[in-house]
Amino acid sequence: MTDEQSATGAGDGERALRLSVPEMDCPSCAGTVETSLGRVDGVETVDTRPTTGVVSVGYDTGRTHVDDVVTAIERAGYDVASSSDGGGPGVDIAPAAEVWTGTRAVKTWVGAAFLTVGVVFALTAVTPELGTPLALTVADVAFLGAVLAAGLPVVRSGYRSARSRTLDIDLLMGTAILAATGVGLYVEAATLAVLFSIAELLEQYAMDRTRRSMRELMALSPDEATVRRDGEEQTVPAETVAVGETVVVRPGERIPVDGVVRDGRSAVDQSPITGESTPVDRAPGDEVYAGTFAESGYLELEATTAADGTTLARIIDLVSEAQAETTETEQFVDRFATYYTPAIVVLAVLTATLPPLLVDGSATVGVAGLGYTLTGDPLTWFLRGLTLLVVACPCAFVISTPVSVASGVTAAARNGVLVKGGSHLEAMGQVDAVAFDKTGTLTSGDLAVTDIEPLGDAAERDVLRQAGALEQGSEHPIADAVLDRVEAAGLTVPALTGFEALPGRGVRGVLDGDTYYAGKPTLFGAGRVTDGGQGSVVSETASRASLPAAGRETVDRLQREGKTVVLVGTETTVTGVLGIADEVRPGAERVVDSLHRLGVGPVVMLTGDNEGTARTVAGELGLDDYRAELLPEEKVDAVEQLEREHGSVAMVGDGVNDAPALAAATVGVAMGAAGTDTAIETADVALLGDDLRTVPYLYALAGRARGVIRQNIWGSLGVKLLLALGVPLGYVGVAVAVVVGDMGMSLGVTGNAMRLARVRPETVLDD
Repeated sequence: MTDEQSATGAGDGERALRLSVPEMDCPSCAGTVETSLGRVDGVETVDTRPTTGVVSVGYDTGRTHVDDVVTAIERAGYDVASSSDGGGPGVDIAPAAEVWTGTRAVKTWVGAAFLTVGVVFALTAVTPELGTPLALTVADVAFLGAVLAAGLPVVRSGYRSARSRTLDIDLLMGTAILAATGVGLYVEAATLAVLFSIAELLEQYAMDRTRRSMRELMALSPDEATVRRDGEEQTVPAETVAVGETVVVRPGERIPVDGVVRDGRSAVDQSPITGESTPVDRAPGDEVYAGTFAESGYLELEATTAADGTTLARIIDLVSEAQAETTETEQFVDRFATYYTPAIVVLAVLTATLPPLLVDGSATVGVAGLGYTLTGDPLTWFLRGLTLLVVACPCAFVISTPVSVASGVTAAARNGVLVKGGSHLEAMGQVDAVAFDKTGTLTSGDLAVTDIEPLGDAAERDVLRQAGALEQGSEHPIADAVLDRVEAAGLTVPALTGFEALPGRGVRGVLDGDTYYAGKPTLFGAGRVTDGGQGSVVSETASRASLPAAGRETVDRLQREGKTVVLVGTETTVTGVLGIADEVRPGAERVVDSLHRLGVGPVVMLTGDNEGTARTVAGELGLDDYRAELLPEEKVDAVEQLEREHGSVAMVGDGVNDAPALAAATVGVAMGAAGTDTAIETADVALLGDDLRTVPYLYALAGRARGVIRQNIWGSLGVKLLLALGVPLGYVGVAVAVVVGDMGMSLGVTGNAMRLARVRPETVLDD
């Protein structure tokens, strides 16, 4: 049963439950929890996520109870910190654990103190026997105290693993501690118990660091909101704000819900959602997102979503799901670990039993050139077999991929890039070509006046004032572009009378007593509009003015550049030419250059626009190729052709009309997806802002993540294999196996994964 079913009431006797289990911090731990829950009658689905420390359980309320679920997890050796209904807002990530002050930590420190005392007595001549039947010394008693304090929790967990028939680290370590104690290897048993407990604490600390970035993401959403109810302002929990309510946000406060500004103005820091480095101005009619920061002004919002449906909430949920997704690399690691651990356990048994049987207890065999002496001493080989049990634990190897994916996906989310799964992160790191849509992606999607060419005695500002006066009565997008340019120039347009729209051609009106025209070149020089070419005059709606030679050259040049041409003039004179185009995004050329520098090739543009416009934009940006005048289905064909010619392809588009091409690409990247449910849900990767810099950042981060994953896998595997080879030869003892093979590698792979947080969009462009 899914959380959605629970939320909608599907299945009368079914319920979804989320539980926070902070100590479940590795795949082995998760496997133990799954096995224990699987034995509970009525539990139907189990989803464990060690990177977040959360267990989701679907169960039949007629056959089991919440207490039974909690008991099963605790029986597996893990405390449940909290639980919530899986159908609503609740536990998304385990709370910070009391790593260094909790019960396990106290027992570890007590064990370490006993171990220290034992070592001190063992290294001095003062090691009196205590007169016990086993002839124990003071040092032995101290070592046994260390075993009881630090080792008993390990043995208890190992016993639970044995009951559930799970071959995990607790079972291996518990067996090793008991066996060493049973044969009188007290110092080895104490060392193993204390060092392994410390290793467990360090591993928990390392995983808590991984979870911390997720908690910081969740902390962006305020717990409280100020709403206006019955004419009064009230402070209420953010999750109680209903859609349509008025939310008040003062300067310096975080916005608690997604909404639309109804009153007030403020600069809003949207970096937590979109990754934008500078605040954006928000005024009535503009959208704002939960988790963003009102820096300088007062805002009144109309809430458009409930707290659990905000863009930030969806981002957090999808990031959590992405971390839970099993990548192909992780599946390989898991398959390998299922063979590796039993193989090393068998090797440990053979190491402990065969040499004493094959070699006389007093005989030694020298191996030429190795400086190695083979002895048949049973105690020596028994200890080496126990050490191999320590080496058999694949923890660092198994967590190498999930911690890297968790770090990479969370780092991306904090920079406005939502990666929907580890597999997409890995795939993005090895794409061979990148294809961009043009409109709304490489360009802003908004028309702008790019050229103003006055003719004759007219000045540029005169042409712009005339065009602005004529277009102020039009609703065409070109009119918006002209008026924006007029406003930017600080000009005041003259009064216009007699405005008339000329459908498909332009507009006309009276300025200062003269009739002016603005529109397509065909609006000028035609004289009169006739009825179907039959010669009868319908109306004289066109200017008789003809373009001079210089004007014709300007029109030809602008049209070759793919721009829309607007002429401005009177009945007798063309006063100027305007060039209007969809502007290239600032920094787009630098982004393309960065992709080239990072090794992507080719970088291609796919557009439905005309050949001239596509050629101009491609040349301006330094693209390797372009395909123009493409229908949506033809973009799919273009993507598939690029895949045949170059390999894997990432397609970057707006997530709506480019949806077929995004789906066809190896990785589909939707741009400007903040607040867009469809793009966030359907794309492999969603760029939440409109900043193109996140594309090379995404590629660089994904490539770095692939490198980190490889380093972690082969590094941890190589160290384990070296230790496994060194143990039978006597070069690796218990302490080295724990400190290097378990504690060291777990910290190493986690620390290596944390480096992904250092990759920033600005550093990628500056490299």
